[in-house]
Amino acid sequence: MEWLEASTENCPVQRTLDVVGEKWTLLILRDAVNGVRRFDDFHRHIGLSEAVLSDRLRKLISAGILKTVPYREPGSRSRNEYRLTRKGWDLWPVLMALSQWGERHTLGPEGPVLDVRHTDCDAPVRVVVECSAEHSALTPGEVTARLGPGARLRS
Repeated sequence: MEWLEASTENCPVQRTLDVVGEKWTLLILRDAVNGVRRFDDFHRHIGLSEAVLSDRLRKLISAGILKTVPYREPGSRSRNEYRLTRKGWDLWPVLMALSQWGERHTLGPEGPVLDVRHTDCDAPVRVVVECSAEHSALTPGEVTARLGPGARLRS
């Protein structure tokens, strides 16, 4: 069976995009990774409507990517903060890879908004693909993609 003959119903890229593949969702995740936790802050910083923001936050909570944690400002009613779960933090390399690609291919002359560096040595952080034997910085020509055990014929 070849790739074009395989069903993509069980494709992890497709299933991931079903959850996080919408622009506003990725921008919410970008902000959450950078410490934004409150509805009003997401709304103000990203600039999307309250209805769309509520919908995307609800979907991220339902998917287990965000969780709510109650807080109360003095003199105000209780509200929720939105915090990344372990599952949400597992998307950090994806966001870093998108940022790295954007810096290389879409960045204007003003430079990047964030300069992400390793705390210990101050070197810029980059995303690389490596094998489980820790052969780092592989290129597409150095890997072989085979159909996995979940591959089925297209119907």
